[in-house]
This record gives sequence, structure tokens and C-alpha cells, in this order.
Amino acid sequence: MAAYYNEIDPYAAQWLRNLILAGHIAPGEVDERSITDVASDDLRGFDQCHFFAGIGGWSLALRLAGWPDDQPVWTGSCPCQPFSAAGKGLGEKDPRHLWPEFRRLIAECRPATVFGEQVASAAGREWLAGVRADLEGLAYGVGAADLCAASAGAPHIRQRLWWVADAHQGQRGRLADGEGREHDGATAGWQQGHGVAESGGADGRLADADSAGQREQRFGELLNGEWPARGHDVDGRPLASGSTAEASGLGSWSEYVWIPCADGKARRIEPGLEPLAHGVSNRVGRLRAYGNAIPPEVGARFIGAVMEI
Repeated sequence: MAAYYNEIDPYAAQWLRNLILAGHIAPGEVDERSITDVASDDLRGFDQCHFFAGIGGWSLALRLAGWPDDQPVWTGSCPCQPFSAAGKGLGEKDPRHLWPEFRRLIAECRPATVFGEQVASAAGREWLAGVRADLEGLAYGVGAADLCAASAGAPHIRQRLWWVADAHQGQRGRLADGEGREHDGATAGWQQGHGVAESGGADGRLADADSAGQREQRFGELLNGEWPARGHDVDGRPLASGSTAEASGLGSWSEYVWIPCADGKARRIEPGLEPLAHGVSNRVGRLRAYGNAIPPEVGARFIGAVMEI
């Protein structure tokens, strides 16, 4: 089954088509309409649905993590401008606040797994709290982590909140009343489905052998561990023996050049990445696409941790 990509920017949409044609991301169809015009019937027959798709970073991240193209999943990096320190600070009053539309489709289609990310500002954390409440109201289990691109070897910080919503865990571990409010319910089904003994604590939650705290600790270990294996890049290819990348685990960012900056420091950038310059064809479009993209290697680390758990 094909993947569905929703991207309103024509430049990024064409980039998606080129990447699909080249086989770099999951094969599928690109829809340039606004998410506000997308109906649940439009999504029938698709295994994967990527909203605010940009240049396909989520599809690549899923592949890097070993998530099959035909395994159902939704992704969506809602616009960060309303909540970014570089924006106007309008928050939910900003017309680019499109989480309500994404939530509408999630509520109507009930995807099993949804991944997303948002800027890690104070406003972004407040946004995530609202998203979590909405998803838990739909009986999803929700988890999140605050990760930077540098944690995967990138030469920049790009701090982001990464989140996942799981329908199975949410439905097995919680019950909703007629008005959508959630209450803690019996967890035996969740425990059996995850290989946990039926006997729980006195409060009916998971047994001590698989407590929430231990699961969170394991999640942290997976996120902060060596991924991919030292000596290999994110595609699993061995790095040159004795190279700086092999020693430091830089992976995809093993090739770089140093550039001097106005603050007197030098920073690494990808070779061939040129600064913005007047008169250079497609430079603005390219940089806008780069700026709105997720770092796939960081996304893959988060996805991989979720898959392990």
C-alpha cells in the first residue's frame, strides 16, 4: 500500500515527488491541499500518512529505525512558527496553529501509532501538554522526549520535543466515560499484550517488575545509548577505520567543514551548503525546506526507542 504525503508548499511537494521517484522515502502520493481540506475518506487505503510532510524526513526516519513501509503509522510535525521564539508569539491565535485539524483526522481515523515533534520552547511545551490531553481524551497512551540534533552527532542543537501516541496502550490501560473523560482502568489486557505478569500493585497498576519508572529508565537508556552501532553510519555502513567519524560516532555528519562565525567561534556545516545569497536560484526555497525539516537521524533514534519498548 502506498504512503500519503500532505504538504501545502509546492516546492517541498515537488521535492517529495523527486525523493519518492529516487526511492529514498516510501512510495506514495503527494497531496498539496491544506490539511483543513483533507477528509478522512481521502486517507482510506494508505498504510502511512505524513502530514506537514516537508521533504519527507519522517518517512526517512522510519526507514532508518527499521519501520517497514507497509506498517501503519501517522506522522505530523505541526507548524512551529506560532510557538517558536523566532515567531510572533501568537500561539493558538496564530492561523498556522493546525493541531485542531490534525486532531480531527486522528479522531476520525483512529491510527494505531502517531509520531510528531514540536519546538522545545516554553510555548512548545505548553502546546505539547494540550496535545497530550487531547490524545489521552481519545484513549491514546502518550510519551515524549526532549532531544537535540547534536545528540545524534549533528553540528547544531535544534532542540525539539518528540512525541508518540499509541492507541493500543491507551485503550488497554485507560477507560473513557461517555463524555470522553479518562479514568484508570484494569491493566491486565495491557500487561498480557506486553508480556507482563497479571499480578499488579495494590493500586491495580503495573507490577513492580515492569513499573512505569523502569519503563521510563529503559526509554532513556535507549535514547542515550549508542545508536546506530559505533563504527557504522545511520544506514548501517561501516565507517572508515580510524576515521574521526568512527571514533566520535558522528554517522551522517562525518563529513563537514568548519566556517568562522561572527561571534568568533567556528562551527561545522555540511560540505556544499552555501549561505543565503541574492540572485542564487532556488536558494530561498532550499533553505526554507531545510529549516522546516526534521533531523531524520534523531527521529530514528526516538522511533527506535519506542519500537524497543
